[in-house]
Amino acid sequence: MIVSESHGSNPVTRGVAEFVANLQYEQIPQEVRERTKRLMLDAIGCGLFGADLQWSKILQQRLGELDSTRSCAVWGTQQKLSAPHAALVNGSQVQGFELDDTHLLGILHSGSVVLPPLVTIAEGRPGMSGRDFLTAAVAGYEVGPRVGICMGNEHIAQGWHSGATAGVFAAAAGAARGLKLDTDKTVHALGIAGTQASGLMAAQFGSMVKRMHSGRAAQSGLYGAQFADAGFTGIVNVFESEYGGFCTTFSRSTDRFKLEELTAGYGTVWQAMGVRLKFYSCVGSNHTALDLIREFRAERPFTADEVVKVIVYGPQATVEHSGWKYVPQGFTAAQMNLSYCVATEILEGDCFVDQFTEEKLTDPVRMALADRVEVIHDPAITARGPKFRQMLRLELHLKDGAKLERTREIGRHKVDFGSDAEVIGKFEKLASRVLPKAQMDELRDTILDIEQLDDASKLAKLLAQQ
Repeated sequence: MIVSESHGSNPVTRGVAEFVANLQYEQIPQEVRERTKRLMLDAIGCGLFGADLQWSKILQQRLGELDSTRSCAVWGTQQKLSAPHAALVNGSQVQGFELDDTHLLGILHSGSVVLPPLVTIAEGRPGMSGRDFLTAAVAGYEVGPRVGICMGNEHIAQGWHSGATAGVFAAAAGAARGLKLDTDKTVHALGIAGTQASGLMAAQFGSMVKRMHSGRAAQSGLYGAQFADAGFTGIVNVFESEYGGFCTTFSRSTDRFKLEELTAGYGTVWQAMGVRLKFYSCVGSNHTALDLIREFRAERPFTADEVVKVIVYGPQATVEHSGWKYVPQGFTAAQMNLSYCVATEILEGDCFVDQFTEEKLTDPVRMALADRVEVIHDPAITARGPKFRQMLRLELHLKDGAKLERTREIGRHKVDFGSDAEVIGKFEKLASRVLPKAQMDELRDTILDIEQLDDASKLAKLLAQQ
């Protein structure tokens, strides 16, 4: 696939738009289609589980009071809202418990921003084929990580939440392809979405609002595509503009971002293959340490009482993102905090959904153990660059004087995507909390065989409680 490298003052924005508008199902390699279907299954499972969370229920209730339109399903419920509000709630539910996918270099939760607006389009325009739905999803999964890669680690290090900033472009790309917008209108969709980008990382320290970042990005992308479809115009050089463009505004200096990454490798390098799933219910930066705790315990069993201290050496991004001292400030803070998650893994042998409850957030034993976990910056790891942002060296000190030590560049599931049994097992574990088994099974099979669907609006029906 050839992407134009020159078109007036917006070669990059137009290059992205050309890829999105021209992408065809037949151009997508089989392995990318299969991977994307599994990514979709995972994101939808996360969104269904998220339906019963406290913060999701607040959004559902208040938006139900404010919004009298009843056209699009709120996943895992019997409620319907307008398309923009359904995208907002469903995106928030997917990202609602730190369970959804992540792209290591793009630092983006793709499914939470790509699928919610795309499902509303399928609902609103019955007749979209399963092939077209999958193609549109791939467009979103390809564009979003490239924006994150372009911006680099500095973007999140200076306090922006990339899921909320880069996420608007993933959402707009998927929605634009779902509406079959041409290149010119897709340029405008990206420009409308980009001007809505925002999201502050301070939300991680104790708030519900971080859960909403992906939902707002999903909504902004939907607005971008729908408004462009109607003839509304956006910033045509949203990525390139030297004054007020996305890249220059969200980065401290021009040498911090790489515009060429936005159009690199379309049709040959598929970023969907770099999206990974979470099998711990916490921020991806913590997964490497949790893997190492499991490895140590398998090799030399120990109890929490035997642990004197744990020292985690990591890059500056990990120290800032999750290495702060744990203070009970709600579920978000616990799931983002490395010390809390390491203590939880040591105490319970897992760090999934059942390990995060109101009582456990303030459990004195857990907090005391978390205080014995120290996170230290290792400049040598930082110097290795973005590809090693999840690299850690962990020391586990035990009362008998033993010291277990190991360095790991990345968590296991950042390399190993996970078997079908693991992916489907996670989906079923989450979806079964809100859907009856027969419906859950039909939903699973429909997603994994989505090319056979004549009308993708069936997917929305299966996402709603009957």
